[in-house]
Amino acid sequence: MTSNSLAEQLAEFKAGFKTRAAPERVATMEQATQELRNSGIEKTALQVGQAAPSLTLPNAVSKPIALASLWAHGPLIVVFYRGGWCPYCNLELRAWQALLPQLNSLGAKIVAISPQLPDSSLSTAEKNALAFEVLSDSSLSAADGFGLAFEMPESLIQVYKTVGHDLPNLNGNGRWVLPVPATYLIDRQGIIQYAHIDADYRNRAEPADIIEQIKKLA
Repeated sequence: MTSNSLAEQLAEFKAGFKTRAAPERVATMEQATQELRNSGIEKTALQVGQAAPSLTLPNAVSKPIALASLWAHGPLIVVFYRGGWCPYCNLELRAWQALLPQLNSLGAKIVAISPQLPDSSLSTAEKNALAFEVLSDSSLSAADGFGLAFEMPESLIQVYKTVGHDLPNLNGNGRWVLPVPATYLIDRQGIIQYAHIDADYRNRAEPADIIEQIKKLA
């Protein structure tokens, strides 16, 4: 593992957060994460070998983007993230942006999906200088289609309200629902070739691992 791996960046932020945040807040979030893992959502979400749903979502400027039109031309990486307010998500998105030239050379594309409205997706793309599509899933059709959507428990909702994350308004759907962070690699036939689903939002797929999978597809 190199010093600039995504895993190390995430671990460093996690360690710092635990020293800054109130212990009761950390405990509430840890409990909610464990309950989500216990729900079995990591196993019931779409897995390797299954067909990805053919969805059309608006991008950051509200232009409709069909996932099938992207994977038809080569491997497609689909990254589900929680929102631009999530520092772990921003670290992940920037890691993928850094590897965009390598993805292009392999003929692969990447899209990132969150429940945010397009305006917030645009802010996320601009803040992280992203040159790939950032799609809005305010309707939760993608999160539901991939089996990743979950209702937040009341204890976690109260934490989010305290820190000013008004997700029902931010996402424009009036709901306290998030996707489990996940990363998929989809081939030209729309079949999932790699899936990383982790109920712990602080853990993400290592981009280098997926690039190796893309090379195998080629």
